[in-house]
Amino acid sequence: MKQRGMSLIQLSFTLLIVALTAQFASPVYNTLIEQQRRLGMAEQLAGSLRNARSEALVRHQYVIVQAQEQDWSRGWKTILDLSGQGHLDPDNPVLAERQGSFQVPIAGNTPVKSYVRFNPLGEPLLIGGAFQAGTLHVCQAQTALSHYQVVLAKSGRISLRRNQAAQDLCA
Repeated sequence: MKQRGMSLIQLSFTLLIVALTAQFASPVYNTLIEQQRRLGMAEQLAGSLRNARSEALVRHQYVIVQAQEQDWSRGWKTILDLSGQGHLDPDNPVLAERQGSFQVPIAGNTPVKSYVRFNPLGEPLLIGGAFQAGTLHVCQAQTALSHYQVVLAKSGRISLRRNQAAQDLCA
């Protein structure tokens, strides 16, 4: 009679190979997942800023992208600034809201620390009227490394850069 299937030794050896492969592949897979999260958040943030600028141009109104609880990592909301008081006026309509990922730290330098405000011409301006330009860094968790930078130019242009560099704001 011909035997079908695997012996116990063959099955044990196969399971050993699968376990070793999974053990070595897991850290690489986790690194890949974290990298994709950072890229996704950087693209979402840049897209939200571009949409806010477009809304300001189309509506001929001030539009603000405000970090949730003064922290870009928690997410952000896009507000149509009808009253001129920005996020301080609860009657200003929220155009869009995005929840952040606590696993992906995002930090902005001083001009863009908690908000970006576009005037009706699509130019970024601080509430005091000065031009607003700055960089939002999408950081690696628990390190001082910036992997992606969302750069806001004086003209209102938003660019997404992929430069890995040490950044004190990420710490």
